[in-house]
Amino acid sequence: MVVSDAELRQFGECARGRGLTVSEWVRQALRATERETSLGSGEHKLAAVRSGLSHSFPAPSIDTMNAEIERGYALGSEA
Repeated sequence: MVVSDAELRQFGECARGRGLTVSEWVRQALRATERETSLGSGEHKLAAVRSGLSHSFPAPSIDTMNAEIERGYALGSEA
């Protein structure tokens, strides 16, 4: 049993209160939870960006990086 009979009754009441089937109510609840979980808080994202900006790593110019990428593509097609 995935949910108890009592839980199923509660879910049914919630769904009916919104004019939904239990299945649709569950889908909407799962989608809302997934959005909240995957997006995270804005502060958490800003903290990650700030942390990243506090580091200094050597990086070539954008022209050099693009040339390296193009060379990689060319080498990949020769294999």
